[in-house]
Amino acid sequence: MAMTRVRPGRALFKTRGRPGVRAPRRDSAVIDWAAYIDGHRASTATIADAVRLIRDGRLTADGDSDSAGFVWVGLHEPSAAELTDLAEVFGLHPLAVEDAIHAHQRPKLERYDDVHFVVMKTVGYVSSGPGGAEVVETGEIMIFCGPDFVVTVRHGAHGALGPVRGDLEQDPARLALGPAAVLHAVADRVVDGYVSVAAAVMEDIDEVEEAVFSPERTDESRRIYRLKREVIQLKRAVGPLAGPLRHLSGRRFVPAEIKEYLRDVEDHLTRVREQVEAYDELLNPILQAHMTQVTVADNKDMRKISAWGAIFMVPTAIAGIYGMNFTFMPETEWRYGYPMILAVIALACFSLHRGFRRNGWL
Repeated sequence: MAMTRVRPGRALFKTRGRPGVRAPRRDSAVIDWAAYIDGHRASTATIADAVRLIRDGRLTADGDSDSAGFVWVGLHEPSAAELTDLAEVFGLHPLAVEDAIHAHQRPKLERYDDVHFVVMKTVGYVSSGPGGAEVVETGEIMIFCGPDFVVTVRHGAHGALGPVRGDLEQDPARLALGPAAVLHAVADRVVDGYVSVAAAVMEDIDEVEEAVFSPERTDESRRIYRLKREVIQLKRAVGPLAGPLRHLSGRRFVPAEIKEYLRDVEDHLTRVREQVEAYDELLNPILQAHMTQVTVADNKDMRKISAWGAIFMVPTAIAGIYGMNFTFMPETEWRYGYPMILAVIALACFSLHRGFRRNGWL
């Protein structure tokens, strides 16, 4: 990549405040940048200075050109103009730049000459709505990984990379391994987010399962359907990342030490993916059990209604017979007719009630 692409006068490379410290308000999507020489941060006034420091070979005070160095630029939801300016500096492919601007990409790994473009989904489990229901929110992290630079583009509120940069700067030996070390650290943080969200979803599934099989009658169908939707959202983030991580482990630009770490991240991802698939399978019988309980409860209610209806039909039928006002009705003239009818009604109702209770209808 030609060094003549560095243009120091552009507004993108200027920021307010001290380099490396995020200002509370900024007119740029640039979060942080730095040149790293042998694992140690070299603060510069602009991104252009950091690029020039690495590519011109002025890596140490002695001018040791064999020292390992790279530039790491972090952006959050950049505009097309901002990312296009960086693309000119680092030689990023237009197709990858377009994907990084518009986001909404599947996890993937693509190579453009000597630049690798990696897309990862970030997830967060947050409360949403007046009821405080927790939902899975997704974001994206795009990584442009070149021989002497890393450009991370983040979309969404989750997956902040400030802690990742801080942790790496505390481990210069690992950071000295180059851009691949940053790639692993970001992937590790993303997969750790999957683990945390999967654990939170499992807690909600346990609560729903306990509520479904509790003696109290509750309607959990809405919550179960919401959990199934969140599990599907999580599967869309976790599942497709397995292929890119597996291919990264075989890339030549990744040092052997980083390959071991990437295989460990891939192992964690595999466990999370299996857990998420198990959640989806677990929710199906829970939903079926809940619907069965609802059906049984409805049938029980219908039996009670039918039983009481049958009991009340007895006095209604008898009263209807003697309310027909025929002239010749012997019982109406009998002195004990009225109490006898009442006794018959009471005895019939009592017999029906006792029979329904014995059969479990009441």
